[in-house]
Amino acid sequence: MNLFGKKYWINGFLTIATISCTFQSLANEPAKAASANPSNTTNTAAPAAPNAAPEKFNWGGVPPVTPMPRPGLFVIPPAGPGYFSLWDLISGNKREAAPVAPYAPFGLLPTSGFDVDFRYLEKPDHEKDVFDPFKRIKLADNWMLSFGGQFWYRYMHETDSRLNAGGQDNKYHLFRTRFHADLWYRDQFRLFAEFIDARALGLDLPALTTDRNYTDILNLFADVKLGQLVDGPVYMRVGRQELLYGSQRLISPLEWVNTRRTFQGVKAFWRTPTFDLDAFWVRPMTIERNEFDNWDKGRNFMGLWGTYKPMKGQLLDLYYLSLVDNRILNPFTVQQGNILQGDSVLHTLGGRVAGDYNRFLYEFEGMYQFGRRSQLDISAFAVATGLGYHVPLPMNPQFWIRYDFASGDANSQDGRSNTFNQLFPFGHYYMGFLDQVGRQNIHDFNAQFTLHPQPWFTFIAQYHRFYLANTRDFLYNAAGLATLRDPTGQSGSHVGDEIDFRVNVHVSRHQDVLFGYSKLFAGDFLRAQRPGISPDFFYAQYVIRF
Repeated sequence: MNLFGKKYWINGFLTIATISCTFQSLANEPAKAASANPSNTTNTAAPAAPNAAPEKFNWGGVPPVTPMPRPGLFVIPPAGPGYFSLWDLISGNKREAAPVAPYAPFGLLPTSGFDVDFRYLEKPDHEKDVFDPFKRIKLADNWMLSFGGQFWYRYMHETDSRLNAGGQDNKYHLFRTRFHADLWYRDQFRLFAEFIDARALGLDLPALTTDRNYTDILNLFADVKLGQLVDGPVYMRVGRQELLYGSQRLISPLEWVNTRRTFQGVKAFWRTPTFDLDAFWVRPMTIERNEFDNWDKGRNFMGLWGTYKPMKGQLLDLYYLSLVDNRILNPFTVQQGNILQGDSVLHTLGGRVAGDYNRFLYEFEGMYQFGRRSQLDISAFAVATGLGYHVPLPMNPQFWIRYDFASGDANSQDGRSNTFNQLFPFGHYYMGFLDQVGRQNIHDFNAQFTLHPQPWFTFIAQYHRFYLANTRDFLYNAAGLATLRDPTGQSGSHVGDEIDFRVNVHVSRHQDVLFGYSKLFAGDFLRAQRPGISPDFFYAQYVIRF
C-alpha cells in the first residue's frame, strides 16, 4: 500500500480521537447564564412555561454484543464460593460467586475486541476497576466512546520444529500489542478501529507469516442500524473485521498466532434472544510485514450462518459457506497432487448441535463440501463428535471423549477431489497443540481432562491418536499446508500419538499466565517419512488486557 493509503488509515483513527474530544468539550460546557447582569433580579415579563427535559438515551443495550459461542471442547467454569483470581487469594477477597467481568479467566481469548461486553458498567452497583474511566465515556447524551487493548509476551521452545528433515529446534519470543477505539451514536451508528503490532525475536528458523505484522490495522469498520425486526436489531457492517462463528472449526480469528486473522468486506447481522442470523461477503487479508496489509483479490468468501438458542447452554448452528479461489496454482504443487489452494469454487454445508444437560456435555458437527477444483469434482466431508461429563466433585473435574474425521483423497488423477478443506479455522485448538495436524485427511481419536484445583487455576490435559484417512494423501498441518506424503501408501496410516498439558493462572481480572507442554510420539508414518523425529514444544505466556 502506498503512502497515501497509510495516511488514510492513520487519519481515520485520529478522526475518532478528534470527534471524542469535541463532544467531550460540548458535554462538559456549562450552561450560559440567563442574564448578563446576575445582580438584576427584576423580571417584568411573565416567565415562560418550562420545557420538559428530553428523555436520555438508555445505553444498557449498546453495543449489541455477540457472546463467543461454545467451542467444541467447552468447559463449565467453576462456581462459588471461592477465590476467582490469584489477586483475590492474596487480598483475602473470597467471593460467593464468580465476579461479573468482561474477559474470560484464561490466557487465550478468541473473542474480538468489539464483542467484549462492558455493558455491566451501566449498573450503579458494579465492581469498580482502575480501567473504568477509559470505558463507555459519555460524550453528551447521544455519543459514547471506549478505549481498550491488550499486550502479550510468549516464549517458545520447539524441538524438531515443523517436522523438518534436519531435526532443527527453534527458540524465540513473541510480542503482540493491540489498541482500539470504539465510538457509538446511540444504537444507530458505530465506528470501531483497532491497531495491532506483532513482533518475533530470536528465531532459529525463518519467521512464519503469522509471526510478524508491524503496526497495522486489525479492525476498521462502521456499523449502521438498518432497523428492528421482531425482537432484535439488524445491522450492516462495512470494512475490515474479524469473523468468528460456531465451533471455529471453519471460521476463526485464530487467537493462538501472533497476528490474528481478519477479513475485509461487508456483513449484515440480526440479533435476537433466541436466534442469530449473519450474511457476509469478505476477502481475507494478506499480511505484508513492512507495509499496510491488503485484501487478497484472488479469493472471495461468502456465507450465511444461523444460530438457534432454545435455552441457556444449548445451540443449533446451520450454515452455508462459499469460497471462490482464483489464485494461480504453482505447477509443482499440481504435479505433487497438492491442489487444495487456488483455482476452485468450493461450497460447504454444515450443521452443529452442542450443549450440556444434567452434567452431560455433548457436541456433534457435520460438514459436506462440493464444487470444482482444477477441473476436478469436489466431494469431501468432515465430522466432529464428542461426549463429556461434568463430575460433581471438588476441583470441578470434567472430561471429554471425542472422534474427529476429515476425508482425504486416494488418487489425484481420477477426476475427483476428496480432501476436506478446513477453510479459516482455529486450527491450534482441536487437533493437538503442536499444530502438526490439521482437519484434512485425518482420523483423530482424542480425549480431554480438565481440573480446577482453585477457581483461578486451570489444568488441561489432552491425548490424541492420529491416523491418515487415506495413506496416499498428504499429512496437513494446522495451517492447512501439506507437509508429508507417501504416494505409494506403504508408510502406513498411523501418524503418531500426542499428549498436551496446559496450565493457566488467572492472576487478576486483567492478567493471565499460561504454560504449556506438548509432545508427538511418532507412529509408522512419521518414522518412515522423518526417521528419528519426535517433536515437542514448551511455551510460557503472559497477557494483560485493559
